[in-house]
Amino acid sequence: MRKSELTVGIGGAAGDGQASIGDTLAKTCARLGLHIFVYNSYQSVIRGGHVWLRLRASGKKIYSHGDHLDAVIALNQDCFDRHAAEVDEGGVVIFNGDKLELNASRLKPKVRSIALPIAELMAPFGRQPAVMQNTVALGALVHLTDLDFDFLKGVLSELFARKGEEVINTNVGLAQAGFDYAAAQHAQMGYDWKFTGKHRAVLSGNEAFGIGAVAAGCTFYAAYPMTPASSILHFMANHAEKYGIVVKQVEDEIGVLNMAIGAGHAGARALVATSGGGFSLMTEAIGLAGMTETPVVIINSMRGGPSTGLPTKTEQGDLNQVFGASQGEYPRIIAAPCDPVDAFDTMTEAFNIAERYQVPVIVVSDLLLSEHRETVDPDQFNFEAPIMRGELAANGNEAGNGAYKRYAFTASGISPRALPGNANPDTVYVAASDEHDEQGILISDVFTNPATRKQMMEKRMRKMDGMISELAPPQLEGDPNAEVTLIGWGSCKGVIQEAIAQLAEEGVIANQVHIKYLAPFHAEVVANILARCRRTVCVEVNYTGQLARHLRAETGVKVDHKILRYDGEPFEPAQIAAEVKAFLRTAVAK
Repeated sequence: MRKSELTVGIGGAAGDGQASIGDTLAKTCARLGLHIFVYNSYQSVIRGGHVWLRLRASGKKIYSHGDHLDAVIALNQDCFDRHAAEVDEGGVVIFNGDKLELNASRLKPKVRSIALPIAELMAPFGRQPAVMQNTVALGALVHLTDLDFDFLKGVLSELFARKGEEVINTNVGLAQAGFDYAAAQHAQMGYDWKFTGKHRAVLSGNEAFGIGAVAAGCTFYAAYPMTPASSILHFMANHAEKYGIVVKQVEDEIGVLNMAIGAGHAGARALVATSGGGFSLMTEAIGLAGMTETPVVIINSMRGGPSTGLPTKTEQGDLNQVFGASQGEYPRIIAAPCDPVDAFDTMTEAFNIAERYQVPVIVVSDLLLSEHRETVDPDQFNFEAPIMRGELAANGNEAGNGAYKRYAFTASGISPRALPGNANPDTVYVAASDEHDEQGILISDVFTNPATRKQMMEKRMRKMDGMISELAPPQLEGDPNAEVTLIGWGSCKGVIQEAIAQLAEEGVIANQVHIKYLAPFHAEVVANILARCRRTVCVEVNYTGQLARHLRAETGVKVDHKILRYDGEPFEPAQIAAEVKAFLRTAVAK
């Protein structure tokens, strides 16, 4: 059969250039009109260790890095030893024949080994760094998989344009050498691509967060570098001058969020991003934003914990943490986007809700969503979404004694806010971390008035009713009479979708409920959906099933089974499908 989908694994040590050739291959495939999904599993070291990048390309939209391998480019012996045996029949293993030792007995039947004579192929180009072997290997792969070399040449030319014609010619020449050697020695793998040439962007989730923030009118960004959120800081810093954004790298995450709250208080659209450890330091300040009713948007890109945990591995382990961010009760949004387009859209929504309802908005990502790259159609991004600043006090509030009531009791819970610089002297007020009355005067120093406290709590929490009415509730996706319903959140949506497709091919009908908004929670909607499901399975990248617990707390529904992963790597479709089938066999037997 002619193939129309390719999954390539590129492995070696940190510094061997996996990310570079992975990015080059991704752009080449994207410009040919293919869809791609790239995930890089790397370690917390600058040199050495084991780095394993997987790129999947297809003529149709794909939602995960897959669960099989058609080709491996082994940049060192460790990669060959770890992954060569995973290549499916009909696949290839490409490696430096001058340095690596092939144990053919480890390969599956009909897997070809392509030993490149790297020294011979590189000799015409003079003395070159050893890392350039990856460019030779990439050229060989392009021949074997029947991709268009001219497109690879174009990508390499753009990539090295700033380094001059000599560097461009060397890289293109090395890729051509690998291509020509493979063409002379080895048959192609039997691909039948339909290249449309449709231009698509190749974006990570963090890049989409950054683009979305710019489109949403973000004017202040603060951060302390922390994987996997750091590339948002890089993006914002690179584009700060062009788009008029103040970007601050602060001494720690405590200062980060307090700066952002100050910016939000002053009327800026303020954003911060961190991971679980940094979010821990931010939690007291999140409460300050809740008490002072200051808009701010916070991205928590999760990684393995606790403590420093797994700095470069993915996990969905912070759900309990974001629920418990700061002491006490206060209105806020907790949203978990599922892909780069959703990440972009969530930024506009987050800033609009933060300002209109004067609340902190917490956006939950993870390393998989933040750092994987995939093709996105540019027309999926809505750059014309309205920017809604909310109700601002222009002339003060003349009720009562004429003093401005910053925290006036209103039916919606939203009180008009006055921004610093307002020309009306009547709009002066105190925004303190203590409980207060309508004017912002503290009630905790001389007499804690129980009635005022009760009214103020109810006033703030009334915002939750308005917010949930604006958030799209989850829906049941798929056959309503399915044997099993898979429930997930955040970055698990796509891989669950592909697992459902695999199950269907084996005669198992499954459907899906995906939860984006975790607070406020559409409890009644979700309870009604799950009440009609025959069997329920929650799929999460954590140990305890934190969403499953939240579902039970909010709806009273206990899921029938949990599929959990907590080794630092994301789910693959086949893993979910296999565990669903095992669960169904047990359930039917009972």
